[in-house]
Amino acid sequence: MEKFTFPQKKLDSLFDDKQKEQQQQTSTLPKPNFQKSLKLLDEAVSSPVYSQRFQQTPKSGILRNTSFTPKYASPIPGPKFDLSAIGASPGGYGLQSESMITNYMSQGHHSQLNSMLAEDITTTNVSLLIEDDPGLAASSGVYRDFYECIKSNPSNMQVFELMSDCETVCTDQVLLLKKLVNRTTRNTQQKLKKTYDTLELLYSEKCTWQLLRSLYKDRLSDHDSPHEEKMVLDTPGKIDNKSDEMIIDELFEKTPWIRQAQLVIDWLESSSLDNLDMFSDNVQFFSDQAVAWENTLHALKRKKEGRITNTTRAFVDELDPDAPIRQNKSLDDLDKEDELRLLQHMFVCIRAGQLEKAQEVCRNCGQSWRAATLEGWRPFHDSNYQKLGEGGQVESVQGNQYRDIWKLVCWRMSKEGKFSPYEKGIYGIMSGNLGAVLPVCKTWQDYLWGYFKVMVDTQVEREVRMSTTSPRSFEDLPQEYWDRLMKPEQVFSEIEASLDEKIQQESRMWFNIIQKYIILGDIGSLIEVMFTWIQADSKRLPQHLIRFMAHLVLILRKITDIQHIDKANTILETYIEILIKNNNKQLVAFYVSNLPKKSQINWYAKFLEGIEDKSERQHVLRLAEDEDLDIPLITKTVVENIRHREGSGTPSGTDITDEDREKIEAIDWLVFDPKQRGEAVKQANAVMRSFIAVKKHDAAKEVFNKLPVDTIDIIIRQQTQAGSEMLKPDVQNAVREYMCIKAYLDAVDGFNDWFTFFHHAKPQKPNLTMEATFTDKVAYEHRIRQYETELDRWRHNLTSQTKISKERIYNILLFTDGGWMVDKAVDDTADDGRKVQMDRLRELHIPGLCFNLHHMLHSTEMYADCLQLADYIASEQYRLYKEFSSEDLKTLLRHLQESSLKLLDKNKDPLGYELV
Repeated sequence: MEKFTFPQKKLDSLFDDKQKEQQQQTSTLPKPNFQKSLKLLDEAVSSPVYSQRFQQTPKSGILRNTSFTPKYASPIPGPKFDLSAIGASPGGYGLQSESMITNYMSQGHHSQLNSMLAEDITTTNVSLLIEDDPGLAASSGVYRDFYECIKSNPSNMQVFELMSDCETVCTDQVLLLKKLVNRTTRNTQQKLKKTYDTLELLYSEKCTWQLLRSLYKDRLSDHDSPHEEKMVLDTPGKIDNKSDEMIIDELFEKTPWIRQAQLVIDWLESSSLDNLDMFSDNVQFFSDQAVAWENTLHALKRKKEGRITNTTRAFVDELDPDAPIRQNKSLDDLDKEDELRLLQHMFVCIRAGQLEKAQEVCRNCGQSWRAATLEGWRPFHDSNYQKLGEGGQVESVQGNQYRDIWKLVCWRMSKEGKFSPYEKGIYGIMSGNLGAVLPVCKTWQDYLWGYFKVMVDTQVEREVRMSTTSPRSFEDLPQEYWDRLMKPEQVFSEIEASLDEKIQQESRMWFNIIQKYIILGDIGSLIEVMFTWIQADSKRLPQHLIRFMAHLVLILRKITDIQHIDKANTILETYIEILIKNNNKQLVAFYVSNLPKKSQINWYAKFLEGIEDKSERQHVLRLAEDEDLDIPLITKTVVENIRHREGSGTPSGTDITDEDREKIEAIDWLVFDPKQRGEAVKQANAVMRSFIAVKKHDAAKEVFNKLPVDTIDIIIRQQTQAGSEMLKPDVQNAVREYMCIKAYLDAVDGFNDWFTFFHHAKPQKPNLTMEATFTDKVAYEHRIRQYETELDRWRHNLTSQTKISKERIYNILLFTDGGWMVDKAVDDTADDGRKVQMDRLRELHIPGLCFNLHHMLHSTEMYADCLQLADYIASEQYRLYKEFSSEDLKTLLRHLQESSLKLLDKNKDPLGYELV
């Protein structure tokens, strides 16, 4: 037999040799073509078009029944317990309570990180790296993607496809952000803090969609209520030879909460499976061949050969599995390190539901005996009692008939102080010893997995012992084992009361709380707690969290009744506010349509207020129309909100402020649809009243010009088509007010034109200096004749302009059917505030118009007309005098006195009649 030799080298030196060898090989390679590599990367890992993703059937069956599952029997036939509802995304990694990436970087495992994130970023996404925090830019498309998801699955029957698509969106974003993270160094970690946070949120969200889909696929199937256990007609012992597996099948069939607890375990193991790749290479360095404790074996061989004579180390002198404990002697230090790594890796595999993987690792390390110790959990089943195989052949027996003995041994091993924590944890999870499992659990998810595993294990064990038909008695398990007969509510209470502060803190994390209530099926408390977060400080919540909560509310509406509907709507409104803030105009209408009618009006009106471009306004109105929103009421609300908004504009004058401009442009919302012309007139009147009150006539004219010239014709035509000969009172009054405002604006324009023409267009008489020569005098005479001609023309035009302005002012003063700004039709629904405003306008402007008219007539020497104005003011038919204050009347009388004196100077009486 060839003599065994093993080089006595430390693992570090082994690693150094391998690294040098790799460097030598690398140095002989040709220089890489980076441009070509980037191009190939683009083609290989570029994201598919999103619309194509939804044309494909969502992947199912990603999570199979794991090789280590506490569901002790084979899957129950039929689709009712389809564990494919949970998906394990390949390449994902678990950021369950704190960033795994950050931890690994801080521990100096940057090379492991790069190995884990093998996919590189494509050239099309390289531009993201120049951003201050590229993760935010990269994940901005999630809002649109989720909109596409929910629009692509509108029916309640498609709710599980919708959850699957939501999960797919998160998975795609996680992969993209991982590419970005893969390009980071330690120096840029702080720069990408928000990217890390976003990555962690999206990964947690992906896991939550998996959980929701898995549990509600079971809850909405043809099972009984999750709060009631199914009645079993046959009593224990009625069926002879009922195997452990059959008993467990029946337990899962009749007890929904245990079945769903199993789904939670599968989900937790699926999520942990993402982390398994980070440890896959570690065990390869344990040994160069499948030999257990090879360093100890090497030392024993050297000692036997006499090559080691002086040693104080008490090594074992036998290498059977029990030797270290039986002899109370140690292994070689390197073997101790390898053993610890092996056990840690085994626990990670078991945590990920990969028992077969853990057994394979054991066999690869020469510890097949340890792999065999993990086999005893399988329930016993002999199918030959029910039916022989094909051709009457006896089928092989499955499982462990003495599973109770195996479990008791595992329990004692998990309590043995000489074993390492991970070894005790491995056998503790096998035997339901929670106290041995928790010390090696590092996160909230680990704790939840340990508790649920033990909870299901104890429930199954109790059922097997109560319902067994075997004549053999079971070995008694410690009372401590039966103390863990818990329900999910008790599990969460104990985890939240953990002595580990880190676990307590993680119990209060957003997604962990959400997952808790989803597991418990307590939707009312879930809505309550999410509403509490919103109320506390919605601005500090991550936007992706609010997006998730909003879509969770929409999906929960499809699958269950939500009691706190108002609080659920508040969550949705918070997301709508984010969409408006982020300028996601295409998405707002759909989410607003999921609110109550009153909230729809208010929120979409608030959204429209910030849109200024006319073409864009028409577009968002079409989107609202597609979602069956009440566009007339919305646009009316927009204008009213803007009109009533307090601004900082000047109280009077001709300056148009930004606030004024906003009110003017708001009228556009009402003129897109001809059916809203009546409302457009009402709102335009209201805006013009506010401008006229402060004499912002230019602003009022801009509002007036916003209404198309055929507005009144359209209103009358629509009323005729509706089969009514008369306009409704409110519309009739609005049209009359519109005409009053038109008359007023015309009168203002007329007086301004006259004033400008009178004071600025009058020709100036030429001057002749004392030193003028004969030539200058001849030229002067020519200019005088020209001046007289222009003066005659000016007087003629002035007379015409005066006549026009006079008529326009009289159109107001003598307005038909009750007077200017006075309603004619009786409207029981009229706004009292509007009437007050109109009365106030009469008080403000009728005296002023009278003064302007007197000034114009007096300046053009039409003194008799000035006195005629007094007759109209005093007339009981028009009652204009009621709009004058006592001071105004005194001023008016002084002006009339001046006109009377002018008439006396022209040999006329004070009223303008010729004296006889």
